[in-house]
Amino acid sequence: MNEVIKLIQPKHYKTIWLSDIHLGTKGCQAEKLLDFLYENSCDTLYLVGDIIDGWRLSQSLYWPQTHSNVIRRFLSFSKQGTEIIFITGNHDEFLRSFSPINLGNIKIIDEAIHTTCDDRELLVIHGDEYDVVTKYSRWMAVLGSVGYEFLMAFNRGWNILRRFFGYKNYWSLSAYVKHKVKSAVNFISDFEETLASACKKQGYDGVIAGHIHHAEIREIDGIQYMNCGDWVESCTALVEKEDGEICIIDYGNKVNENDKENQIEVA
Repeated sequence: MNEVIKLIQPKHYKTIWLSDIHLGTKGCQAEKLLDFLYENSCDTLYLVGDIIDGWRLSQSLYWPQTHSNVIRRFLSFSKQGTEIIFITGNHDEFLRSFSPINLGNIKIIDEAIHTTCDDRELLVIHGDEYDVVTKYSRWMAVLGSVGYEFLMAFNRGWNILRRFFGYKNYWSLSAYVKHKVKSAVNFISDFEETLASACKKQGYDGVIAGHIHHAEIREIDGIQYMNCGDWVESCTALVEKEDGEICIIDYGNKVNENDKENQIEVA
Protein backbone atom coordinates (compact mmCIF):
# COMPACT_ATOMS: atom_id res chain seq x y z
CA MET A 1 0.00 0.00 0.00
CA ASN A 2 1.33 3.41 -0.96
CA GLU A 3 1.76 6.12 1.63
CA VAL A 4 1.75 9.83 0.79
CA ILE A 5 4.51 11.84 2.46
CA LYS A 6 3.91 15.60 2.49
CA LEU A 7 6.90 17.84 1.94
CA ILE A 8 5.11 21.12 2.67
CA GLN A 9 7.16 23.59 4.73
CA PRO A 10 4.82 24.44 7.62
CA LYS A 11 4.00 28.02 8.54
CA HIS A 12 5.00 28.50 12.16
CA TYR A 13 2.93 30.28 14.81
CA LYS A 14 3.51 30.97 18.47
CA THR A 15 0.20 29.34 19.40
CA ILE A 16 -2.64 27.51 17.66
CA TRP A 17 -6.09 26.88 19.15
CA LEU A 18 -8.40 24.14 17.79
CA SER A 19 -11.75 23.07 19.18
CA ASP A 20 -14.78 20.91 18.43
CA ILE A 21 -13.10 18.41 16.14
CA HIS A 22 -15.54 15.65 17.19
CA LEU A 23 -13.37 12.65 16.33
CA GLY A 24 -15.58 9.57 16.31
CA THR A 25 -18.37 11.17 14.27
CA LYS A 26 -19.07 11.08 10.55
CA GLY A 27 -19.28 14.87 10.48
CA CYS A 28 -15.65 15.35 11.49
CA GLN A 29 -13.65 16.77 8.59
CA ALA A 30 -10.47 14.94 9.54
CA GLU A 31 -8.93 15.14 6.07
CA LYS A 32 -9.01 18.93 6.07
CA LEU A 33 -7.69 19.01 9.63
CA LEU A 34 -4.76 16.78 8.64
CA ASP A 35 -3.95 19.14 5.76
CA PHE A 36 -4.03 22.05 8.19
CA LEU A 37 -1.78 20.25 10.68
CA TYR A 38 0.79 19.53 7.97
CA GLU A 39 0.71 23.10 6.70
CA ASN A 40 1.05 24.78 10.12
CA SER A 41 3.15 24.29 13.24
CA CYS A 42 3.42 26.04 16.61
CA ASP A 43 5.19 26.24 19.96
CA THR A 44 1.96 25.59 21.88
CA LEU A 45 -1.16 23.81 20.66
CA TYR A 46 -4.42 24.19 22.59
CA LEU A 47 -7.14 21.60 21.99
CA VAL A 48 -10.13 23.48 23.37
CA GLY A 49 -12.61 20.70 24.08
CA ASP A 50 -14.85 18.28 22.17
CA ILE A 51 -11.84 16.82 20.42
CA ILE A 52 -13.13 13.26 20.86
CA ASP A 53 -16.91 12.83 20.82
CA GLY A 54 -17.50 10.47 23.72
CA TRP A 55 -21.27 10.99 23.50
CA ARG A 56 -21.40 9.58 19.98
CA LEU A 57 -18.87 6.81 20.61
CA SER A 58 -20.93 5.59 23.57
CA GLN A 59 -23.83 4.98 21.14
CA SER A 60 -21.96 3.43 18.24
CA LEU A 61 -18.33 2.95 17.24
CA TYR A 62 -17.17 5.00 14.29
CA TRP A 63 -13.42 5.51 14.00
CA PRO A 64 -11.88 5.57 10.50
CA GLN A 65 -8.13 5.63 9.86
CA THR A 66 -8.12 9.40 9.28
CA HIS A 67 -9.24 9.94 12.88
CA SER A 68 -6.33 7.84 14.12
CA ASN A 69 -4.06 9.88 11.84
CA VAL A 70 -5.19 13.08 13.55
CA ILE A 71 -4.23 11.64 16.94
CA ARG A 72 -0.89 10.50 15.52
CA ARG A 73 -0.27 13.99 14.17
CA PHE A 74 -0.90 15.50 17.61
CA LEU A 75 1.57 13.00 19.09
CA SER A 76 4.11 13.93 16.40
CA PHE A 77 3.75 17.58 17.40
CA SER A 78 4.40 16.62 21.01
CA LYS A 79 7.44 14.52 20.07
CA GLN A 80 8.86 17.47 18.11
CA GLY A 81 8.63 19.74 21.17
CA THR A 82 5.23 21.38 20.82
CA GLU A 83 3.45 21.76 24.14
CA ILE A 84 -0.10 20.39 23.83
CA ILE A 85 -2.74 21.59 26.28
CA PHE A 86 -5.96 19.59 26.08
CA ILE A 87 -8.92 21.51 27.55
CA THR A 88 -11.78 19.15 28.36
CA GLY A 89 -15.23 19.75 26.85
CA ASN A 90 -18.70 18.36 27.39
CA HIS A 91 -18.42 15.76 24.60
CA ASP A 92 -15.10 14.49 25.99
CA GLU A 93 -16.08 15.03 29.61
CA PHE A 94 -14.93 11.48 30.42
CA LEU A 95 -11.45 13.02 30.60
CA ARG A 96 -12.48 15.38 33.39
CA SER A 97 -12.20 12.60 35.93
CA PHE A 98 -8.46 12.43 35.08
CA SER A 99 -7.89 16.20 35.01
CA PRO A 100 -5.40 17.64 35.72
CA ILE A 101 -2.77 15.24 34.39
CA ASN A 102 0.58 15.65 32.66
CA LEU A 103 1.70 13.16 30.00
CA GLY A 104 5.06 14.47 28.89
CA ASN A 105 4.42 17.42 26.60
CA ILE A 106 0.66 16.81 26.81
CA LYS A 107 -1.37 18.36 29.61
CA ILE A 108 -5.06 17.58 30.21
CA ILE A 109 -6.89 20.27 32.22
CA ASP A 110 -10.35 21.84 32.44
CA GLU A 111 -9.18 25.40 31.79
CA ALA A 112 -5.93 27.29 31.28
CA ILE A 113 -4.47 30.78 31.43
CA HIS A 114 -2.54 31.84 28.35
CA THR A 115 -0.20 34.84 28.36
CA THR A 116 0.27 36.29 24.88
CA CYS A 117 3.50 37.71 23.52
CA ASP A 118 2.17 41.20 24.26
CA ASP A 119 1.43 40.25 27.90
CA ARG A 120 -2.33 39.82 27.80
CA GLU A 121 -3.82 37.17 30.07
CA LEU A 122 -6.46 35.04 28.36
CA LEU A 123 -8.76 32.46 29.90
CA VAL A 124 -8.88 29.35 27.69
CA ILE A 125 -11.98 27.25 28.33
CA HIS A 126 -14.33 25.09 26.27
CA GLY A 127 -17.34 27.06 27.48
CA ASP A 128 -20.04 24.46 28.12
CA GLU A 129 -20.11 25.62 31.74
CA TYR A 130 -21.67 28.86 30.46
CA ASP A 131 -24.31 27.14 28.33
CA VAL A 132 -27.42 26.83 30.50
CA VAL A 133 -28.86 24.06 28.31
CA THR A 134 -25.77 21.88 28.62
CA LYS A 135 -25.32 22.66 32.31
CA TYR A 136 -28.86 22.25 33.59
CA SER A 137 -30.76 20.21 30.97
CA ARG A 138 -28.57 17.31 29.94
CA TRP A 139 -31.42 15.54 28.12
CA MET A 140 -32.04 18.63 25.99
CA ALA A 141 -28.34 18.84 25.18
CA VAL A 142 -28.31 15.19 24.10
CA LEU A 143 -31.48 15.72 22.05
CA GLY A 144 -29.88 18.75 20.42
CA SER A 145 -26.82 16.65 19.62
CA VAL A 146 -29.03 14.08 17.86
CA GLY A 147 -30.70 16.85 15.84
CA TYR A 148 -27.30 18.25 14.97
CA GLU A 149 -26.20 14.81 13.73
CA PHE A 150 -29.27 14.75 11.47
CA LEU A 151 -28.37 18.14 10.00
CA MET A 152 -24.79 17.01 9.42
CA ALA A 153 -26.02 13.86 7.64
CA PHE A 154 -28.11 16.11 5.39
CA ASN A 155 -25.06 18.32 4.84
CA ARG A 156 -22.99 15.37 3.63
CA GLY A 157 -25.61 14.28 1.10
CA TRP A 158 -26.25 17.84 -0.06
CA ASN A 159 -22.56 18.55 -0.60
CA ILE A 160 -22.12 15.35 -2.61
CA LEU A 161 -24.79 16.72 -4.94
CA ARG A 162 -23.10 20.13 -5.01
CA ARG A 163 -19.78 18.57 -6.04
CA PHE A 164 -21.58 16.56 -8.74
CA PHE A 165 -22.84 19.83 -10.23
CA GLY A 166 -19.42 21.48 -10.02
CA TYR A 167 -19.69 23.43 -6.74
CA LYS A 168 -16.49 22.78 -4.78
CA ASN A 169 -17.14 24.90 -1.67
CA TYR A 170 -18.71 23.16 1.33
CA TRP A 171 -22.14 24.54 2.33
CA SER A 172 -23.53 23.86 5.79
CA LEU A 173 -27.27 23.89 6.54
CA SER A 174 -26.60 23.87 10.28
CA ALA A 175 -24.34 26.92 9.98
CA TYR A 176 -27.00 28.64 7.86
CA VAL A 177 -29.63 27.96 10.52
CA LYS A 178 -27.36 29.38 13.22
CA HIS A 179 -26.91 32.62 11.33
CA LYS A 180 -30.52 33.04 10.17
CA VAL A 181 -32.80 31.71 12.93
CA LYS A 182 -33.36 34.41 15.53
CA SER A 183 -33.32 32.09 18.55
CA ALA A 184 -30.02 30.54 17.42
CA VAL A 185 -28.48 33.98 16.86
CA ASN A 186 -29.67 35.10 20.31
CA PHE A 187 -28.24 31.95 21.91
CA ILE A 188 -24.81 32.61 20.40
CA SER A 189 -24.92 36.25 21.46
CA ASP A 190 -26.01 35.37 25.02
CA PHE A 191 -23.28 32.75 25.30
CA GLU A 192 -20.59 35.19 24.15
CA GLU A 193 -21.73 37.98 26.48
CA THR A 194 -22.07 35.66 29.49
CA LEU A 195 -18.58 34.26 28.95
CA ALA A 196 -17.06 37.71 28.47
CA SER A 197 -18.77 38.98 31.63
CA ALA A 198 -17.45 36.06 33.69
CA CYS A 199 -13.98 36.63 32.25
CA LYS A 200 -14.08 40.31 33.18
CA LYS A 201 -15.10 39.50 36.77
CA GLN A 202 -12.06 37.21 37.05
CA GLY A 203 -9.75 39.99 35.86
CA TYR A 204 -8.60 38.54 32.54
CA ASP A 205 -8.00 40.54 29.37
CA GLY A 206 -9.84 38.10 27.14
CA VAL A 207 -11.22 34.62 26.68
CA ILE A 208 -10.78 31.87 24.09
CA ALA A 209 -13.55 29.27 23.88
CA GLY A 210 -15.19 26.71 21.63
CA HIS A 211 -18.47 24.83 22.13
CA ILE A 212 -20.84 26.80 19.87
CA HIS A 213 -19.09 26.06 16.53
CA HIS A 214 -18.94 29.74 15.61
CA ALA A 215 -15.53 31.34 15.07
CA GLU A 216 -15.39 34.92 16.27
CA ILE A 217 -13.09 37.67 17.47
CA ARG A 218 -14.77 40.74 18.92
CA GLU A 219 -14.64 43.05 21.90
CA ILE A 220 -17.42 42.76 24.48
CA ASP A 221 -17.45 45.36 27.27
CA GLY A 222 -13.69 45.77 27.18
CA ILE A 223 -13.00 42.02 26.98
CA GLN A 224 -11.64 40.38 23.84
CA TYR A 225 -13.90 37.43 23.16
CA MET A 226 -12.49 34.79 20.80
CA ASN A 227 -13.89 31.48 19.61
CA CYS A 228 -12.01 28.76 17.69
CA GLY A 229 -15.01 27.56 15.68
CA ASP A 230 -14.97 23.87 14.75
CA TRP A 231 -13.83 21.15 12.35
CA VAL A 232 -17.27 19.83 11.51
CA GLU A 233 -18.83 22.77 9.68
CA SER A 234 -16.52 25.74 9.28
CA CYS A 235 -13.01 24.27 9.74
CA THR A 236 -11.49 27.24 11.55
CA ALA A 237 -8.65 27.85 14.00
CA LEU A 238 -7.20 30.68 16.04
CA VAL A 239 -3.49 31.45 15.74
CA GLU A 240 -1.15 33.75 17.65
CA LYS A 241 1.61 35.45 15.69
CA GLU A 242 5.02 36.34 17.11
CA ASP A 243 3.84 39.87 18.02
CA GLY A 244 0.88 38.57 20.04
CA GLU A 245 -1.79 39.28 17.42
CA ILE A 246 -4.48 36.60 17.33
CA CYS A 247 -6.49 35.97 14.18
CA ILE A 248 -8.84 33.42 12.66
CA ILE A 249 -7.71 31.01 9.96
CA ASP A 250 -10.71 30.05 7.83
CA TYR A 251 -9.82 26.69 6.32
CA GLY A 252 -13.37 25.74 5.39
CA ASN A 253 -13.33 26.76 1.76
CA LYS A 254 -10.02 25.16 0.94
CA VAL A 255 -10.43 22.45 -1.68
CA ASN A 256 -9.07 19.15 -0.39
CA GLU A 257 -6.83 18.21 -3.32
CA ASN A 258 -3.31 16.81 -3.16
CA ASP A 259 -0.63 19.12 -4.52
CA LYS A 260 1.52 16.68 -6.48
CA GLU A 261 4.43 19.09 -6.56
CA ASN A 262 4.66 18.96 -2.77
CA GLN A 263 4.30 15.20 -2.33
CA ILE A 264 6.08 11.99 -3.19
CA GLU A 265 4.82 8.44 -3.01
CA VAL A 266 6.74 5.60 -1.45
CA ALA A 267 5.86 1.92 -1.51
